[in-house]
Amino acid sequence: MLNYLWLALVLGAVALGGWNGQLPTVTERALNMARFAVMDLALPLAGVMALWLGMMRLAERSGLVRVLARALRPVLTRLFPDVPPEHPAMGAMVMNIAANMLGLANAATPLGLRAMRDLESLNPRPGTATNAMCTFLAINTGSVQLIPVTAIAVLVANHAREPAAIIGPAFAATACAAVCAVTGVKLLQRLPWFQLPPLPAGPAAAGPAAAPAAEPTPEAPAPGPLSRWGGVALGLFALGFLALFLRTAFPALFGREQPADWAADGPGVRVVKTLSLLALPALLGFFPLFAAARGLRVYEEFTEGAKEGFQVSLRIIPNLVAMLVAIGMFRGAGGVELLTALLQPVLSLVHFPPELLPIALIRPLSGSGALGVFTELVKQYGPDSLLTRTAGTLYGSTETTFYVLAVYFGAANIRRTRHAVLAGLIADTAGVIASVIICRLVFG
Repeated sequence: MLNYLWLALVLGAVALGGWNGQLPTVTERALNMARFAVMDLALPLAGVMALWLGMMRLAERSGLVRVLARALRPVLTRLFPDVPPEHPAMGAMVMNIAANMLGLANAATPLGLRAMRDLESLNPRPGTATNAMCTFLAINTGSVQLIPVTAIAVLVANHAREPAAIIGPAFAATACAAVCAVTGVKLLQRLPWFQLPPLPAGPAAAGPAAAPAAEPTPEAPAPGPLSRWGGVALGLFALGFLALFLRTAFPALFGREQPADWAADGPGVRVVKTLSLLALPALLGFFPLFAAARGLRVYEEFTEGAKEGFQVSLRIIPNLVAMLVAIGMFRGAGGVELLTALLQPVLSLVHFPPELLPIALIRPLSGSGALGVFTELVKQYGPDSLLTRTAGTLYGSTETTFYVLAVYFGAANIRRTRHAVLAGLIADTAGVIASVIICRLVFG
């Protein structure tokens, strides 16, 4: 499906650009997006990938990933019945989902790429997405968001009276999107044209080890027992984190003033904001400390894991270039404006605000483009209007589906994406519809 979609975007952009006299713009967008994919996305991502895959190796070698997978085994075995319960992919997926919920995109993407590589090590059909991969992509597309950080930041910058008002609606909308994503991907995988063909008989197809596309993650050696000093250090770390959490979320307890942008927030909102603020530093400190307490040589293990980051970032460059160039050409040719004009009469019949149609169409294609549209809506209609709050909820409850598909499947060398695209679009559509309905109910 991704092949046809990419071809339609490229050919549609050329045809539409020629009709509208926008071929120079189409060419300029193609070249600019090719440079952007490599220089502004893939190369900066290499450093982030090295950092988080190094941390992931520490968590894996110390046994922390196995503990997480065991704790969530009842849920994970239902969502991913084809993945062994204690496989490293389970832990990586858990950590990716948790990072997405907290809005930690810098951590979520490397962890998700690691999860896809681990899933590919179980794949008996290299190059073809498995049911587990499609399910994981659907969950990422419809991920539950505790705080839509970027949308709130735009509202704060435009002096909204209650910038945190969209947190509840965004959480509810992403919950709806997540349910629809999981339901959709499970139903789609049963359709005849999305089902996997049977493996040929014989020893050559005995399992994923026959011809793996990615090097399987080696079995981690059993770490040593938790040392006495390690237990003391972890206890002190936990107490320090708790003190810092209370000092940040409830500064009045320590005789400090509340930050101006948090003054109107309730206790629950402050707790979630504080968790989002402290999560990354806490993880960066906890993983090495826990691994050292289990007797691992943390520097050597970290650098071994970091090597994977550079390899993965190079592998995804062709997929990023292909997808972002096609999207840039289509937008440069006026494709989004054409779709908006075609769909507006139909959506008006169901009382969908036509002003939200551009952001709903751009969001699956481009995060920066959707952010630009949202910013313009805030300036045009005011930061506290129903339309602006709905747009912020929509932005926070949907995902850049095609970017996620290109990056994640590119990391695992997946060429046949099966029903992943359709499941992702189902999640986005559910998020858009839920955002409009919930905001009308909440804000009137």
